[in-house]
Amino acid sequence: MAKILLKPILTELVPMAPNSILKSFFHNSATANGKIKFILQGIDLSKKTLKPLPLPKTGGRGPDGRIWNHRCGGGAKQRYRQVDFVRTAQKNGPAVVERVMSVLYDPCRTADIAVVAGQEQKRYIIASENMKPGDIIKTSVDIPLVPIQAKEGDAYPLGALPLGTVVHNVEMYPGEGGRYARAAGTCAIILRKVQDTCILKLPSKRELVVSKNCMATVGRVSNVDHNKEHIGSPSRARWFGIRPKSGLWHRKTGYAGRKIKEKKGCIIGKKKEPEPSTYKLTL
Repeated sequence: MAKILLKPILTELVPMAPNSILKSFFHNSATANGKIKFILQGIDLSKKTLKPLPLPKTGGRGPDGRIWNHRCGGGAKQRYRQVDFVRTAQKNGPAVVERVMSVLYDPCRTADIAVVAGQEQKRYIIASENMKPGDIIKTSVDIPLVPIQAKEGDAYPLGALPLGTVVHNVEMYPGEGGRYARAAGTCAIILRKVQDTCILKLPSKRELVVSKNCMATVGRVSNVDHNKEHIGSPSRARWFGIRPKSGLWHRKTGYAGRKIKEKKGCIIGKKKEPEPSTYKLTL
């Protein structure tokens, strides 16, 4: 009999503090497994380029051809920008200095992206809340004895930043690139430090324990008012690739068509007792 191996794709184990018995799981499949969409379309993510790449639609279907999401499909054509989530520098060396060239809109994500130039190359990064063209940002991997008072847009290890610092694009493991707090207007807060780990407060109000060597960018993600945006009409929702819900949720009054009503549920209870043969009357 063949063995079936089940591999979880929606959750990954997050390292906890030393001598800790509790284990916690966090949802980060959007950052971990989101690359499948581009690999299936023939996009080589290892070759970095500033050129927007054509991205065909998936129609809400997975790599096996089955429908994963019934509310995904259609919409305006989009082009994929290769955003670099890795902020690194040489250890025990000078900090990497980059200049922000421009801040652009990205149709593939809720946050804005910025074009930065440095070390004889240009790349896309996630733009912070107050980032503008002409700003100078720094990246360092050294952890000094005294915490650094970094400015917005700079990237440092979590162990080098003071408590209460607002960060985004936080790494899960050192050198892997940012996984947490990448959506528009999100951020994480450094709560406390325990030995060689740092405890963060995620946008979901949950606490996450990561290594002090994990990189993070100071500040909040751009496009803060994204959650307040009102689509306005069903037609505009279709432009974004959002399909309508099932017709059972479209309530009608019956004026212009058949009114959809919920089915009456079955009643389960005690059996009805027989009526007594004699009655007692009081006057």
